[in-house]
Amino acid sequence: MSNLTIRNAEPTDLDRITEIYADAVTHGTASYELEPPSRDEMGARYESLQAGGFPYLVAIDSDGAILGYAYAGAFRPRQAYRFIVEDSVYVAPEAKGQGVGRQLMERLIEATRALGFRQIVAVIGDGHPESASVKLHEKLGFSHSGRLVGSGYKHERWLDTVFMQLELNGGASLPPDPVSWPERKFRQG
Repeated sequence: MSNLTIRNAEPTDLDRITEIYADAVTHGTASYELEPPSRDEMGARYESLQAGGFPYLVAIDSDGAILGYAYAGAFRPRQAYRFIVEDSVYVAPEAKGQGVGRQLMERLIEATRALGFRQIVAVIGDGHPESASVKLHEKLGFSHSGRLVGSGYKHERWLDTVFMQLELNGGASLPPDPVSWPERKFRQG
């Protein structure tokens, strides 16, 4: 889809973001949540990511409709993980297969790189080899880094979780950049 605008998410986008995620939770296997979170919960999650300085993006079509969203957040809370983020991307049902997820992920990777992070990890629910999410991450240069067999149970079946990883900014081959966002934030804390 060539007429998309990718921009930073705003609080006014949260109703639509909540709808998109509710569909993914209810009908899909990408998320292991079993019940869609409320708008208030989605707002709290958004605020937490914003407070942490993480990128949170939306894709908007030429009519102003939000077709998807993506964000990066802390992979784990321990401080030694500060240079690695986990990505999330969700696309509205009517926009799947049109390149929305790819455009969101390309911009998310750019934003994450610009902040100085060294790794992006994708934790993909129902990560079978033909999964749209697995295929998308492969196209974007992510490599497979692990599988948890039968780690989730949803829609009456066992699901594997796949881990994929993308190295940024020299990855582990260089020492931490003291002016990167994760290092500055760590030094302030």
